[in-house]
Amino acid sequence: MTMLEHLTHQILMVRPSNFGFNNETASNNTFQTQDKIQTSLKIKEDAILEFDIYVSKLRNVGIEVLVIQDSIVPIKPDAVFPNNWVSFHLPKTMITYPMFSSNRQLEREPKIINTIKDKFIVEKEIKYEMFEEQSVFLEGTGSMIFDRKYKIAYACESIRTNKDLFFRFCKVNGFEPILFKASDDNSIPIYHTNVIMCLADDFVVICLETIKSKEEQDTLLQKFKVTGKEVLLISFDQVKQFAGNMIQLKNIDQEKFLVMSSSAYQSLTQSQLKFLQSKTKILYSSLSTIEKYGGGSARCMVAEIFLNKK
Repeated sequence: MTMLEHLTHQILMVRPSNFGFNNETASNNTFQTQDKIQTSLKIKEDAILEFDIYVSKLRNVGIEVLVIQDSIVPIKPDAVFPNNWVSFHLPKTMITYPMFSSNRQLEREPKIINTIKDKFIVEKEIKYEMFEEQSVFLEGTGSMIFDRKYKIAYACESIRTNKDLFFRFCKVNGFEPILFKASDDNSIPIYHTNVIMCLADDFVVICLETIKSKEEQDTLLQKFKVTGKEVLLISFDQVKQFAGNMIQLKNIDQEKFLVMSSSAYQSLTQSQLKFLQSKTKILYSSLSTIEKYGGGSARCMVAEIFLNKK
């Protein structure tokens, strides 16, 4: 891999042991649902099945998936979303992040970190978790969308994406910061940037209607233009079906795949699908249980590994 690569064929995924509705995160993740129709055991079993099928589909197209089993204790209902607490960067850097929820802070398990170090070259570790003591949060690639080729970081401000820490992160790690505000139909801030925006190699999927400032919209559109990204607009109704929570990956043969959930795929119009299919192959998998009770989807479950193997 080169310093300017935007896509990777290597990813980390964490197989859940105790998936379920997380009361600690529900206060600002409006995508979670607690209907009490299913038992906690049934929810967990369905989530594990969805996870395993998703992994199988990724591997079948030649994407390398490192799966690490979540520990049974302590209980971590959102362990299936590792992208929020860790990211990996060329050439040899691992970054860990401060998490809003106390039970999500437990996800930074030494077992997972050590497994990565055993398999990949990591010579630099940057740790931001000390900011949790100040109630300052920046939740990885949930909070930030990286354009690794052009060294730009996009973020919508929220309780989980602290403005000052975002700018500090960008300065330390050499990213140009693009910060904006986004909110839902009820004027509630969007909790994570990656539910309204997916940045692919040469296009971007984004819900501009959540960004109320015309100036901020124009800034984003201009930045997309100068970095060669065609824009595909999605509605907030499609965001509710996790159409913003996609990720583009490549396989070992350099083929590009836009990865999403079945609900995201089914929400897209024919013209939107035609645009996407002209750019990339599409892979989708049913994640309805994980989406409903966890409030996250295909992109949230993937931590891209931009490291060289040992």
